[in-house]
Amino acid sequence: MTKLVYFAWVRERIGRAEDELSLPAEVITGADLLAHLKTLGEEYEMALAFPDAIRIAVNMEHVEHDESIVGAREIALFPPMTGG
Repeated sequence: MTKLVYFAWVRERIGRAEDELSLPAEVITGADLLAHLKTLGEEYEMALAFPDAIRIAVNMEHVEHDESIVGAREIALFPPMTGG
């Protein structure tokens, strides 16, 4: 099982802060994960409509969409952050 944590408007659109999921074997990269999540329901599809805008952290380390997520204990999804 992998813990998925959602932040900011991703959390608001999905309607919950986290999920605990067993990911299919074909979900290998961050991009695969986003594509898979979009199949779980309308709220996921709406939250992830623009996957390039979603940032991914695996076990609290930022990763690119083409990097492996295999073996991740926790994956966080969040929109781009700004600050100053």
